[in-house]
Amino acid sequence: MERTLIKETPKKIGEEVLLKGWVNTRRDHGKIIFIDLRDRTGIVQVVFTCLADDESRRARTEEAKDLRSEWVVEIKGLVKGRPENLANPKLETGKIEIEAKELNVLAKAEELPFEIETDGLKLNEETRLRYRYLDLRRSRMTRNLRIRNKVIKFIRDYLNEEDFVEVETPILTKTTPEGARDFLVPSRLQPGNFYALPQSPQQYKQLLMVAGLEKYFQIARCFRDEDPRADRAYGEFSQVDIEMSFTSREEVLSLVEKMTKELVKKYFTEKKLTFSEFPRISYEEAITKYQTDKPDLRKDKNDPNELAFCFVVDFPLFEWKEKENRWDATHHPFTAPKPEAVSDLMAEKNLGDLKSLQYDFVLNGFEISGGSIRITDPEVQTKVFEIMGHTKEKIQQKFGHLLDAFKFGVPPHGGIAMGIDRILMVLLNEANLREVIAFPMTSSGQTAIMEAPTEASPEQLKELGIKIATK
Repeated sequence: MERTLIKETPKKIGEEVLLKGWVNTRRDHGKIIFIDLRDRTGIVQVVFTCLADDESRRARTEEAKDLRSEWVVEIKGLVKGRPENLANPKLETGKIEIEAKELNVLAKAEELPFEIETDGLKLNEETRLRYRYLDLRRSRMTRNLRIRNKVIKFIRDYLNEEDFVEVETPILTKTTPEGARDFLVPSRLQPGNFYALPQSPQQYKQLLMVAGLEKYFQIARCFRDEDPRADRAYGEFSQVDIEMSFTSREEVLSLVEKMTKELVKKYFTEKKLTFSEFPRISYEEAITKYQTDKPDLRKDKNDPNELAFCFVVDFPLFEWKEKENRWDATHHPFTAPKPEAVSDLMAEKNLGDLKSLQYDFVLNGFEISGGSIRITDPEVQTKVFEIMGHTKEKIQQKFGHLLDAFKFGVPPHGGIAMGIDRILMVLLNEANLREVIAFPMTSSGQTAIMEAPTEASPEQLKELGIKIATK
């Protein structure tokens, strides 16, 4: 007999079914045992009855008395309608129950280190992440992962329909200064040299524009060694990376706005948009009016279903780093200045007043996306690097490949990167990114369950030509 999923049982009244899943709860009433059986699609009540003239039923009921929460079982039984007064309106299967005929225990479970019937938010982080495979059994966590899957699929399908091409860019790449610390990976074949895990696919997607692809996207994994916080995961995160040739700022923003509206309409029907058209707010207005470049524009900040999307535009091209006594790119060094700012940029005049073609996508006070129109003139790009303090030698070493590519017919281009984790955190009303990631890192930078990083063996270090310095 083929397995039946629990969500399908209400359609099979009067039929025998084979169910497989976990014991959610067990209730012992002597001659009658009730269990709630759980699989990925829902929960259904199973009844074991002990009848004096039925030896096999008595045996099954005795077996059922041994069942405990989270045991994995398969049950063959008859789907029966419940009397109306005994229906459970809290369950989708609440109008039926399964009369058990056969029971097979597939795996037993020890007593769990915590309850999984709660939301788990009051448990300490270390315990939840050590037993993350149990934590993920919570209905809330399962829901979050399933919605995450739907959102990513929706975005992928939407962009494919818009003629974007999904391209996977390298994970082992070159260290280039993009704002955060790199994660370095030693090379065994080239001792003393290191790869870097990408902080973003920024340069590769620009090279794809030079290659003539015109419309690129990727569900990209990005790696940054920066301090964690509630809305920023440590180590790695996922983003929807988008790049377009022959585009404009407004075309990029319009694409994102339309896609976001369709996404909310399809999967978050309980939500309501504050603005039917997402406002464009200048950086200067945001700072002056809201004292932040991530304004929360909700009319009712206590309403968990209100979504106030907006775009912040016209960011400064540079910001002054007081401690380092130098100028730095406000976003990243590949952001184009506004056309009227190019002459002052090349003359290195009024650097603090220059405006850029950078834009951020903001939701309820969280930056969920960032992007820009890119620099495509090698001379302008070189000047930006010089203003940031890079020598000509360092520019050639770190970015020569990109500047060389721009000499062979580069189209104007721009794009945006949307943080999947942060978008989901806000849409699902979660307080922390960890609630929408299957295996997040702890705030101290350890991976869930496996507790990386760990020490490398002396043999591994020797093979890589690495010595660990001790104080």
